[in-house]
Amino acid sequence: MNDRAPAPGELALIESLVNTLDVETGVDSLDTAAGRASFALGDGDIAAAKELREALRAACLAHAGHGPPGDSAALDLDRLLAAAPLLLTVDASGAASLRPADPVPLASRVAVAIAEATAEGTWLRLKACEAEDCRWAYYDRSPAGRSRWCTMSVCGSRAKMRAYRARQAR
Repeated sequence: MNDRAPAPGELALIESLVNTLDVETGVDSLDTAAGRASFALGDGDIAAAKELREALRAACLAHAGHGPPGDSAALDLDRLLAAAPLLLTVDASGAASLRPADPVPLASRVAVAIAEATAEGTWLRLKACEAEDCRWAYYDRSPAGRSRWCTMSVCGSRAKMRAYRARQAR
């Protein structure tokens, strides 16, 4: 839905996973063979991938200041990522990095992406659109990190028009 450039590095994986569901239309690309193939998911992995997607969406909403009440979404993401086995590897130059113990499970790849983005300081810039009928994930590249919508031309314009009409109705 948005016209923004994709998130940098491995955050693009998380952004694309969250954006597999079009909230407005209800179309879920994880229900298609092509959607499952893009994340290397088998038929038995779909429910877990959808649960992980919604926990990530909740985290992105929290990054934008629109998290659900309480810490339930953070606990869900913690629980889902706790089962993601990671390895710390050190190369010949002494540089350390995380990698999935098994690169196939989606949760392991997501855990590595979050760890790397946290280290780079980019994790909190992955947000979900404020519009309730959108909730598309986007990477906030604004200098102050205060973007509210995935695209100003659609979601931002709708929100501003609703606010204008509400003011006029009063």
